[in-house]
Amino acid sequence: MDRPANSRYYACMKHQISSALLKNLESKGVDVQRTLSVLDLIESKKATIPSISSNKLRVPDASDTRIIDRTVPAILRLSREVAERRLSELGLSRDCLPVRKVKSDFVFTETELKRIGTLLYPRVAYGVLNGGSATTYIDRKKNQELDPAAFALMTREFDAASLKSRDAPKGVTPAYVAADGSMGPSFLVLKMRSLLLRANEYRVLTGDVKTPVLPFFQMTSEGTDQSLRDAYRAYAGDPLLAPLIAKAGIDPTKALGGVQPLLAALTHSSDGIPRRIFDRAYGEENEGLALPGGHGENFRVLTSVYRKLRESGIRWAYLGNVDNSGYTVDPVSVALIALKGASAAFEFSWKTQMDVKGGILAERDDGKLSVAEIGQSIDKAEVTEAERSDKPILFNCATGLFDLDYLVPRLDRIVDELPIRVTDQDKEAGRYAQAEQNTWDIVGLLDDPLIFAVAKEKRFIAAKMLLETLLASPAGAKIDGAADVSPGLKKASARLRTGFAGLLKSEFSLDL
Repeated sequence: MDRPANSRYYACMKHQISSALLKNLESKGVDVQRTLSVLDLIESKKATIPSISSNKLRVPDASDTRIIDRTVPAILRLSREVAERRLSELGLSRDCLPVRKVKSDFVFTETELKRIGTLLYPRVAYGVLNGGSATTYIDRKKNQELDPAAFALMTREFDAASLKSRDAPKGVTPAYVAADGSMGPSFLVLKMRSLLLRANEYRVLTGDVKTPVLPFFQMTSEGTDQSLRDAYRAYAGDPLLAPLIAKAGIDPTKALGGVQPLLAALTHSSDGIPRRIFDRAYGEENEGLALPGGHGENFRVLTSVYRKLRESGIRWAYLGNVDNSGYTVDPVSVALIALKGASAAFEFSWKTQMDVKGGILAERDDGKLSVAEIGQSIDKAEVTEAERSDKPILFNCATGLFDLDYLVPRLDRIVDELPIRVTDQDKEAGRYAQAEQNTWDIVGLLDDPLIFAVAKEKRFIAAKMLLETLLASPAGAKIDGAADVSPGLKKASARLRTGFAGLLKSEFSLDL
């Protein structure tokens, strides 16, 4: 084998990578060095996920200060000393102290918290995890599995939306379908519009028209980065964005970001341990397979972005999935994390029948809160049994708000300690394994995360499958009178449609 560099040479020797395989992987955009480090982490057992017991599933209760019920107006009670100190540290005046007091404590209402959060917008950034192209999203078979009867009723809308989404980054696909079948704006246009509206709220409240506020950042992939750049150039002139860009004095179409490289597929567990890089794709010798490494890679890919944001004066950074229309900047959440001094805050909503792919809030055996991925960390049957016994379950909304003062100094540790999930695959390319990091496993690594129990219809209108988007859209009303559609699905769809219509008005200033 050629010796491109001593460290890489010995790493390739250790993991049995031939020069032909190395060349093949690099031609496919694989980050070989990162793949090798992932193999080392798996081998050293640093990637193991602490055990989670189903009888330790957590729900909000009055005794657990880590969980805050955000389905009702927020209330925060702080002692005079803490309240005054926190406002001073945040650079806010005593005018922000609440009117109400209980004994010597100050009690902040939702309205007062919203004002404080808005005043902090110059120190808040908003980021999205773009993911890949909308391939699985529009997969016909997977969508039918959600509810065959509902799919049959919405085949026409599904086919039309599929054509608009094929081979496109998911974020630029329509975020909803109107009752007449017309397509709404994309997920990203809605997110950028909301960001601009929030920026203008700050301008109106303070009279400050110059200070940069709410910078937009993102993680893209090798397969979507150029397509997103092209889309953003067009978005700059979009009638839903252009007037607001001029008024707000910020431009989210000029995003900060990082491109997530691909990782190599690993050998299947049936090939023995330790695993190696898979080198027999489609039965060809020295043929590798390039795969995404999971959105948890953002802590490595966006390291320079997080550091740059912190150096520019940003204290808190939002992070969430591009396909959740309910994921917008919430000033009350900003105020709560700032005044409580928490390392991070995460949103969870009550699980519904549509929440089938993702994680639930759980407590590990060591007492720490964590996210248990259904089918991976926790058995799907155990979750179903808990639901049948009417045990309320909080489902991960994949929305986090991080204190960069806490996060940035710990990024290197997080990159290595974030669990790596290795799953065996048996597909056309062969029997191999995929290694992925999940962003939300960070919950179990943090000292004092806050959990916000939010209303699904306001904060978590997510779309893992296109049928979910249709059912949350006005077009989804087609299933209401269908006798063969599951009652639970009809109820969830009606709730989400009502919530989405409200979001369009309150968060995006649009009307169906």
